[in-house]
Amino acid sequence: MPGPDLHDARVHAALERYWRRNLRIMAGLLLVWASVSFGCGILIADWLNQFRLPLTGFPLGFWFAQQGSIAVFVLCILAYCIAMNRLDRHHHVELESINATRHAGTDDSESAASPG
Repeated sequence: MPGPDLHDARVHAALERYWRRNLRIMAGLLLVWASVSFGCGILIADWLNQFRLPLTGFPLGFWFAQQGSIAVFVLCILAYCIAMNRLDRHHHVELESINATRHAGTDDSESAASPG
């Protein structure tokens, strides 16, 4: 079965939805990372420094400024991979449905046109 027809309005709409969802996922994760990096590492670092990171003794604000933002970034990458795998599966199912509908309509018209 050939791929989806990129000139089909339904396929174009599905691709637009896919891209908008991708941008929403990226924006959300970048917002989380920026909030942790800038917020915890700079803005409220002094307040967080009153707490100590268990088992290390490092002030929590210092830890977020040095290591926490990197750890959160890696977790954001993991979350992005998981979210995009789900989105890709959903998108492929949607495109296959559109493609099957298009081919079913073609097959019906061909079988009606041929007498045998």
